[in-house]
Amino acid sequence: MLNVVAIFLSITALLAYLNRRYVGLPPAIGVMAIALVLSLLNMLADVLGFHTLSLLERSLVESVDFSDLLMQGMLSLLLFAGAIHVNLQQLRAYRWQVASLAIVGTALSTAIIGVALWGIASLTGIQLPFLYCLIFGALISPTDPIAVIGILSSVGAPKNVELVMSGESLFNDGVSVVLFSLLMAMLVGAEAPTASGAAMLLLREAGGGALLGGVLGYIIYLMLKSIDSYQEEVLLTLAAVLGGYALAIALEVSGPLAMVVMGLIIGNQGRSHAMSQETERHVDMFWELIDEILNAVLFVLIGLEVILLHFTHTLLGVACMVILLTLFARLLTVGLPIVLFNKLFRLPEGAWAVLTWGGLRGGISVALALSLPAGETRDTIVSLTYLVVVFSILVQGTTVGKLTKRVIRPEK
Repeated sequence: MLNVVAIFLSITALLAYLNRRYVGLPPAIGVMAIALVLSLLNMLADVLGFHTLSLLERSLVESVDFSDLLMQGMLSLLLFAGAIHVNLQQLRAYRWQVASLAIVGTALSTAIIGVALWGIASLTGIQLPFLYCLIFGALISPTDPIAVIGILSSVGAPKNVELVMSGESLFNDGVSVVLFSLLMAMLVGAEAPTASGAAMLLLREAGGGALLGGVLGYIIYLMLKSIDSYQEEVLLTLAAVLGGYALAIALEVSGPLAMVVMGLIIGNQGRSHAMSQETERHVDMFWELIDEILNAVLFVLIGLEVILLHFTHTLLGVACMVILLTLFARLLTVGLPIVLFNKLFRLPEGAWAVLTWGGLRGGISVALALSLPAGETRDTIVSLTYLVVVFSILVQGTTVGKLTKRVIRPEK
C-alpha cells in the first residue's frame, strides 16, 4: 500500500509541475487533463501493439479502490477543509438560499435526471432499470467547486456568489450521499420501501450526521479553548476528522454532513474564541495544504481511471444527451429559481448563469458510481458518470471564468 501511495504522489507531483511550468490551467483541472491525455495515449499505444505502459497503468489503477479511498478516507478531509474556511456569519445571511439549493435543488435534480434518463434509455435500447436511473440522478447531482472558486476569485466575482456556490456544494454533497444511501437501501431491500421507512432512514442519516457533527465540533472547540499550542491543536482537528468520520460510519449516520457541521463550528466558533493568531495561521495552512494535495491526487486518479472503462458508439451518444440533461437539470433547479426569486436570493444579475455553468461534477460522483454492485448496469452508470465529470471539469471548468467576466461586473 505504501508503494502505491508513493507512486501516485510522485505522479501527482510531476503532473502538477508540468501543469504549472508548461500548461497553466487551474491546478486541479490541469493535472486531470494531463493524466487523461497520457491515459488516452497509452490506450492508443495499446491498440498499435505497444502493451507495456498500458498494462502498467491498468495494474496501477486497479490496485486502488477509488470508491473506498474517497468515501472512507479523502472525503472527510476534503469536506472539513472546505467547511473550516466558510464564514458562518456570512453564510447565515444566505442560509435559506444555500439550504434551498442544496436540499430542494438536489432532490429535484435527482428526480429530473432520473426520470429523463429512464426515457433516454428506453429510446436508445440501453438496459437501465428505473431505480438505477434515480440512483444516477442522486450521484451526479452534487457539485464540486474546488476549481471554480479559485477562478471566481481571480476574476473578481462578488463574494456572495462565491459564498452561495461553496455553501451549496458543501451541503449538497451530504444531501446527495443521503439520497444515494436511501435509494441503495431500496435497491437491495427485500421488501418494498414505505414512506415512513424512507423518512426514518432520511432522518437518521441526515439528522444523525448533523447532530454528531455538532457534538464533536463543540467537544473539540472546548479542547482547543483549554490549551494554546498549535501542534496539539492541529493534531486535534485531524484526529476529530478521521475519528469522527469513522464514528459516523459505525453509527450509520451521514459522515459528510457530520464533517461539514463540525468544520463550520471549529472554523468559526473555534477560530473566534479558542485559537490564538499563531494557531489559526498554522491550522489554516495545514488544512489548505491537505485540501490542495488531496484534490490534486483525486483529479489525477479521475484522469487515469479512463483506461479501465469501455465505451461503445451508442453509449457515447447517450452520454452526450446525459451531459445536456445534467446541464438542463442544473438550470431548472438552480438557475431558474435565482431568476424567478431574484429579490429573495439577493445575488447580482447574471449570477444564475455562473451558478448553473459553474456547477462542476467531481470525484464524489465517480466514487458513488463505483460503489454500485458489479454488473453490466454498473458499468453503464460508471461510464456515463465518468464522461459527465470529464466534460464538466475540462469544458465548464475552463470557461466559467470567461463567463463570469461577461455576465457579472467585478467587485471594486
